[in-house]
Order: sequence, then C-alpha cells, then structure tokens
Amino acid sequence: MKRWQWVIRLLTRRMWFRAALFCLFAVALALAGALIGHTISYDVATTIGAKSVDNILGILASSMLAVTTFSLSTMVSAYSGATSTLTPRAVQLLIDDSTAQNALATFLGSFLFAIVGIIALSTGIYGDTGRAILYIGTILVIVIIVVTFLRWIEHIARFGRVSDTIDRVERAATQAVRAMAQRPRFGPRARLVVPDGATTVRHDRIGRVTHIDASELATVAAELGATITLAALPGTLVDPARVLAWTMGTPDARQLGRIRAAFTVAHSRAFDHDPRFGLVVLSEIASRALSPAVNDPGTAIAVIEAGTRVLAALLRHDPDAVAATPAGIDMPPFAFPDLIEDLYRPIARDGAGVIEVGIRLQKSLAALQAIAIEATADCRAEAHDALARAELALTSAADQKRLVHIHDRFWPRGR
Repeated sequence: MKRWQWVIRLLTRRMWFRAALFCLFAVALALAGALIGHTISYDVATTIGAKSVDNILGILASSMLAVTTFSLSTMVSAYSGATSTLTPRAVQLLIDDSTAQNALATFLGSFLFAIVGIIALSTGIYGDTGRAILYIGTILVIVIIVVTFLRWIEHIARFGRVSDTIDRVERAATQAVRAMAQRPRFGPRARLVVPDGATTVRHDRIGRVTHIDASELATVAAELGATITLAALPGTLVDPARVLAWTMGTPDARQLGRIRAAFTVAHSRAFDHDPRFGLVVLSEIASRALSPAVNDPGTAIAVIEAGTRVLAALLRHDPDAVAATPAGIDMPPFAFPDLIEDLYRPIARDGAGVIEVGIRLQKSLAALQAIAIEATADCRAEAHDALARAELALTSAADQKRLVHIHDRFWPRGR
C-alpha cells in the first residue's frame, strides 16, 4: 500500500468524515427542490400532499437533535468504559466502528437536512412544485433514519462490552497477520548486524512505525542498483539513534529523504500492519481482568483463546496469498518468540496464582505446537516460564500437581 493510499485510508476512518459526507448529501437534497422543482407539475405536487412538509421537517429537526445527542453520549460512555475497564489501546477500534459512525452521520445529517429545508421554505424559493421534491426527499431521509436506527439499537446492545472489544481486537490482529508478506521467524532472537561500509538510514522523529511504503523503497532501490534492508517493522519504536534501514548503495540526500519518508511514524501504534500490537492489547485486557480489583479469570481465559486463534492464523498464513515484497527490498519477518511473549508473558505473570488460567495457557501453547512443528521450541520455552511462575504463586499442592501433570503431558521433563 502506497503512502497516499494509507493516508486516505486513515482519513476515511475519521468520525467527522462520514458525518461530513452525509451532511453534504443532506444539504444537496434539501436544495434540490429549488433546482429541479419545475420538472413536476402543480397537480402532482398537490396530489402527494407536499403542503405538509413544513410540519414533518419541524418534527424531524427536533427529534434528530435529541437522537444525535443520545448517540454521542452512548458512544462517549462506551469509550470511557473501555478505557477504565479494558485498556485505552482498544478505544481506537471503537472509534473506528463503521456502524456507530454511520448512525451518527445519519442522525446529524438528517438534522441538518431538516434545518436547511425549514430555512429554504421560509424564503419561498421552492414554490408548490419544489415542495414536492422536498417532500419526496424527506420521505427518503425518514426511511434511511428508520433503517439506521434499527441497526443502531441492535448494535448498541453490545457496543463497547468486554466480549465485543475482545472480538474487535482479535479481528484487527488477524487482519494484520493476513497482510504479512512472509511467515514468522522461529528460534532464538537474532541481533541486527549492519555490514561494514553500508549506508544506514535513521529517522529524525521519535515514534512508532505505523506504515512502510514498500513500493517507494523499491523505486529507490532500483535507482541505487542495490538492495535496501529494513531494520524496523511496523510497531517498532524509532528515534535518531535507531537504524531504520541500510543499503550497500550510495544514496544522495534526496534519496535518503525518500527512504526516510517511506516510513510513517506516529505517536502511537496502529493495528493494521502490526500483529504484535493486537496481541499486546489482548494481554492488557487479560491483565486488567486478573487484577485484584477486578478478579475476572473468565475474561483472561477468553483472551487466551482469542490470542490462540490469532497465532494459529499466523502459523497457517500462506505468504503467497498476499502481495509479495517488491524486488530490491529485504524485509525481516516478525519473530515468533516475541509474538507469543507479547501475549502469554503478562498473563502468566498476573495469572500465576489462578490454576484455571495456568491450565489454559499450557493447552493454548500445546495447540500452537500441534499446528506448526517448527514452533515447538518456542512454545516449550514459554510453557516452562508459565509453569515456573505458577509453581511459585499457587498455594495449593493439588493445583501445583495438576498443572505439572498437564505440562508434562505436552512437554515431558528431560526433553
């Protein structure tokens, strides 16, 4: 995805974008009667009862203002609830919810349509035939309002709830996994080694990489006649001391600027191209649920199951099904040990004293091992860590014995 496509994608997610589009449509519809009203005969206008449009618009204006205020209050309450009971990082997914944005845009646009219609009627620009166009437009707007309101009522019953938020984070993380250009790397973490004589590129900003314009990097690589190796993936924290990329070519100042500009750096992480972020947010939800103030191991277990499905999708991911990395770009894969640590380590720490959470952790890691044999060593190491933490925290000897038994079923001691 090119940088301008990424910017447009972010723009269309803004809450004001859909509201502004519907408001423009509403204003155009309200003024359409003055422009094309002459196409309808006076007899037709009289037959369809266009004289009653004044009262209908008055009712629409007063009711839509109240509904818009109610919808905003509901959305703000959902955001506040997710921030305080789940994690602030999940709120962006609620803000980007298309159903909520469509509902707000419809109600606000309908209010503006009614206001513009009332003002235009008071100026007398419509005439009797123009009123017929306005009347038909009003009926159309009412139909849209009814359909949207029914969807909003059904949607609001679960909007911002714990299970709904977990599902949203899972979907976002799974989509990020499916957009990966290659499978993850298994085994011990590898250190970044920049060859002698290579030209390194660093960013002058401090923030998180949210998008990489691979096509622009490929263009620069073709100009240089050398491969550009990336050292920062989406989600990486970059600063003037952190290497973004390096190449054995000799780029000039303009090409260095183009390489740097291909990395979009923001203050916070984004879900789209960063599967680790989704797993981090899931683990934060579980950690909040396992805090003494909440004490909700059921939510932690639901998070483990959701995270397992995300990691299973990652292990089954077929890179050939997505666009390959452009020629001239060497993009490192995500490290599988980092991915499972992001999800399981905080849960193993905060849920060490809860046997149900410990059992689910061991079975979850065993399921991943069964999906991809190359993940066995990484899953075994994470399972050993979770078991060691639980043995220190569990106060019941029976619980300890039960957890050790389950662990040894999948990872026998001495192997």
